[in-house]
Amino acid sequence: MTLSSASLGRQLCRMTWPMLIGLLSILSCQLVDSAFIGQLGVKPLAAVSFSIPVYQLVIGFQVGLGIATTAIISTENGARNNRYAREFGVLVIGTGLVLVAIIGVLLWCFQETLVALLGATPEIYPLIRAYWFPWLISCWLGAMLHIGYSLFRAHGETYAPGMVMVLTSIINVALDPLFIFTFQWGLAGAAWATSAAFAAGNAILFYRLWRKRLVRWPAVPAQQIARLKRLLNFMAPVTLSQFIPPLAAMLATAVVASHGDTAIAAWGLGVRLEFFSLIIVLALTMAMPPIIGSLRGSGDLDHILKLVSMAVRIVLLWQLAVAALLFAGADALAGLLTRDRHTAAILSEFLWLVPMSFGALGTCMIVVSVCSAVGAPRLALAVSALRLFGCYLPLLWIGSELAGLTGLFAGVLAGNLLAGAMSWSLYGKLRTSLESQHSRALHGKCRKQALLKLAPQY
Repeated sequence: MTLSSASLGRQLCRMTWPMLIGLLSILSCQLVDSAFIGQLGVKPLAAVSFSIPVYQLVIGFQVGLGIATTAIISTENGARNNRYAREFGVLVIGTGLVLVAIIGVLLWCFQETLVALLGATPEIYPLIRAYWFPWLISCWLGAMLHIGYSLFRAHGETYAPGMVMVLTSIINVALDPLFIFTFQWGLAGAAWATSAAFAAGNAILFYRLWRKRLVRWPAVPAQQIARLKRLLNFMAPVTLSQFIPPLAAMLATAVVASHGDTAIAAWGLGVRLEFFSLIIVLALTMAMPPIIGSLRGSGDLDHILKLVSMAVRIVLLWQLAVAALLFAGADALAGLLTRDRHTAAILSEFLWLVPMSFGALGTCMIVVSVCSAVGAPRLALAVSALRLFGCYLPLLWIGSELAGLTGLFAGVLAGNLLAGAMSWSLYGKLRTSLESQHSRALHGKCRKQALLKLAPQY
């Protein structure tokens, strides 16, 4: 594949904008969801906040599977092995279906132990018990949706996933007040609304996958064993790198919980706003791997490196604008999301400090995604671990010990900035290594083979 910089930019835009619209709808829906739950009081908000880091465990698995899926299938398509790519999709669906269900059952069995470790007080337990059954169902359905999205993206199609994201968000927002207030299901109603929306999304998405022939039954079922081994080998380090953020989120939640239920309620709202603020980063990390996989399959290293530089510039400019908007509108936004004055005050302080570091955080997320897509999942794991356990958590804890919640938020700011600088430095070393290996390999191999063999040591 040979592309000009302009056509590369157009391809990135074409792959990104449907995911951006879809993510915008989903994250807007989550904020509306939080606003509805906020009307129920501080304790329901706290119960949801304790569920967020646990949910990130499920997200870590589904994202790890999605990255492996996108990398393998897009690379096979780039090498013109289309039948392999479509048969591989069936394997991915079956693997996700079983493994996410097992994770859900384990989380249900150990729910009280988990939330107790996170610092939940006993009066929160009844709310969590009522919420977790429909919530875990929504987690499983959401994971299957993500797997479907990954299969579409791996084949270079992002329109259908983006539109299904929009549809599920509309259904969720429409059902929220009905289930929470009209049916008087309270906190559990929010989870049932999400489950119903995700069920509808799955029905549409997997029907379209089969109708468009993006998946097909294997002609030789025995070959799926070797393919499963390939999937798990790629998926293991990638998923481990995705499990690091939820583990760090749990530890951060435990630190915040030491400041009381009001602090944890505000933290949960802040985390959701953080996801919303990073929407362009999330869309890029979904759109870039299939492009990189296709370029890698055709042996085009130059355009992979140009793509990364382009994405980082977009992220830095976007996050600077978002930080300015959140700083200016912090008080008004906090007042919209919660009626509790103390929770709103803490959330405002979060918005004054933390968003200034989102550009650095976004750079780190782009680097992790790129490392996985170019076949260096162990480096992606190292970047994730260093970001969270070498930068974010230590500075968060030190700030909390020195200056309470204000110090904690300042620690998050400093940790993200340090992580961004560290990740870009490591990417620079990877880039130099890729260029050097590619140059040497071209002397003895064809262009495509050279790039496919890059960076095995990572």
